Amino acid sequence: MAEWSWVVYTVVEVLISVACCLGNMLVVCAVCVGLRDSLREPTFCFLVSLAVADFLVGVAAVPLAVILDGWVSLTPDLCLLLSCVVLVLTQASVLSLLAIAVDRYLRLHIPLRYKSLATQRRTWLAVSMCWILSCLLGFTPLFGWNNYSPLTSDSTNASSSSPISPPCTFLSVISLPFMVYYNFLGCVMAPLLVMTLLYIRIFWSLQGRLKDSCPQARASLLRERRLACSLALVLILFASCWIPLHLMNCLLLFHGPQAVTRGALYTGILLSHANSAINPVVYAYRIPKIQQAYSQIWRRFLLRLNCCHGDKQVPRSITSSLTNHTEKCGSGGKTTP
Repeated sequence: MAEWSWVVYTVVEVLISVACCLGNMLVVCAVCVGLRDSLREPTFCFLVSLAVADFLVGVAAVPLAVILDGWVSLTPDLCLLLSCVVLVLTQASVLSLLAIAVDRYLRLHIPLRYKSLATQRRTWLAVSMCWILSCLLGFTPLFGWNNYSPLTSDSTNASSSSPISPPCTFLSVISLPFMVYYNFLGCVMAPLLVMTLLYIRIFWSLQGRLKDSCPQARASLLRERRLACSLALVLILFASCWIPLHLMNCLLLFHGPQAVTRGALYTGILLSHANSAINPVVYAYRIPKIQQAYSQIWRRFLLRLNCCHGDKQVPRSITSSLTNHTEKCGSGGKTTP
């Protein structure tokens, strides 16, 4: 039964990985190619950062989740490093969402100073800071807060009898107190709380302005509210997909391994990874500019297919016309006296 659950888990992980890669690559192409002018808007720069993080989840985090399930024997150093990569990508998603919330809040509450503050240079600097901070927070276990010491002592004691490295699992090198107190409460829940408060302020302010606005300003405020709703939905989906796994870590810490079944743990991991595949669908249905970019990319793709198909048909038409012409000339030569 355990083997079958692992097979199902691995197959679903592969499907999620493919969806993450294709969907988020389409988002990056849509913004960078189809909406080049949108890269001047900070919100879309942070969306690209979030899409890159989600793309890397499909490329790196999902394969690592399968590897770090005890089926591969790695050295403790390498096992710890690969486990930290998963933490870095999660943190990059959290900080990108936080940057989006701060950007929408500043755009609404200081509109006169917003354009001078949110320049393109400062926006990309903020994106870089998000990724640098993600690396610092995600690689924290490398500096000592880990299960590396008992693992190394066990491995050194066993080195005389067996040179094979122990199976690599995430929780064999990453400590549960780190995951609960530092990662969950400090690096995930604290930013989520800040983002929740920011979006409450945004919607409260938009609701008041819509009541007192003139018809000309009402249209722009409605667009702003629609975009804020879409971004808030992305935030809600992130929290809904990631919090169950963190709650399981809390149960493991306070009640022991028997508190969470293997199937429930697999479900929590799959749910957290599925979040990276859901985001491109939300963008497609909720953000008009990205809808427009998707349709442009799709039209270009169909146009290129038609062009390639037409190029193949052109030589055929030319050769057929040439053969018809030669046949006419040949028949004409025979009938003339």
